[in-house]
Amino acid sequence: MAPRILLVRHGQTEWSLSGRHTGRTDIPLTEEGRRTSLLLGRRLAAAPWDALPDLEIRTSPLLRATETAELTGFGGRAEKWDALLEWDYGEYEGLTPAQLQGLHPGFHIWRDGVPGGERLASVAARADEVISWARSRRQDVLVFAHGHFLRVLGARWLGFAPDFAAALRLDPASLSILGWAYGAPALERWNDTGHLG
Repeated sequence: MAPRILLVRHGQTEWSLSGRHTGRTDIPLTEEGRRTSLLLGRRLAAAPWDALPDLEIRTSPLLRATETAELTGFGGRAEKWDALLEWDYGEYEGLTPAQLQGLHPGFHIWRDGVPGGERLASVAARADEVISWARSRRQDVLVFAHGHFLRVLGARWLGFAPDFAAALRLDPASLSILGWAYGAPALERWNDTGHLG
């Protein structure tokens, strides 16, 4: 069977709670973010996952991702990888979508980009690098990363332009699987938060 990518978006932070764009600002999880990461860890430790004993695991080097990897029980096995960093929002770092609408009515990050930050094409190139790595493996892989980056990764896995990511909602501490259907890339599971309910 062709390898799949299991995706974990990091747990809640103060900025994700308030909707602030959190690119390279290195902030920790909230208590709720830690709690939900532990719940996800319990889920992945149980059947049918059984702690995913043979998977290669990588994480964004940012604290919120590495802390999530630790709390889910995979920190000791996770290799830090800059390709998994969140989108660099440049001048829009720390701003909410409402604040950006006030500054630029009609603004849409997936269309308009971010001044002084990373181009969406660059985010997509990093996502393509992750996909190439995953497809070169003999078995599934697990990555811990960030909302916008993982949404772009999902879009690119499916073969869409990176702005298709706008249609792929992703919650904190969610589990997703990029897999296959009829020999073609498919979303096997997306934004699964069943462990939180």
